[in-house]
Amino acid sequence: MTGHASSGSEADSIWQVLVGMVWETRGEWRRKVSDATGLPFSRIRVLWRLLDAPTTLKQLADMTGSDAPATTVAVNDLEDRGLVERHPHPDNRRAKLVSLTPAGRQLVDLVRRTVRDDAPPAVQQLSKTDLAHLRRILERINRHER
Repeated sequence: MTGHASSGSEADSIWQVLVGMVWETRGEWRRKVSDATGLPFSRIRVLWRLLDAPTTLKQLADMTGSDAPATTVAVNDLEDRGLVERHPHPDNRRAKLVSLTPAGRQLVDLVRRTVRDDAPPAVQQLSKTDLAHLRRILERINRHER
């Protein structure tokens, strides 16, 4: 064996386990985020996507997996709350860039400071060796996906 998975079905099976584990733990965390902010999680997801740089509505829709009308509704709501603002795009007169306001950045920082996102007990109980192997594998996958 050359070190590669012998079949796609094994890789697919492992992937489904990983996705299932993450998916099952997100509901409670999302509720905590919504409780801390008073906003639906879909709005917080938009704010997170704006942390690094202003983004167009189309890019936001792609990044959040939403359609353009839903993204527009979310941005309108966040703008009404003073959490984002729109500016003309420097290279495209038809597009607007959406960016965080200081209040929007403060809200994301509040979530980061107050809502814990601990690993599930099964992950916390892994040995240091297993965690090191898992980190190495996940970092390799992450580098490959970029």
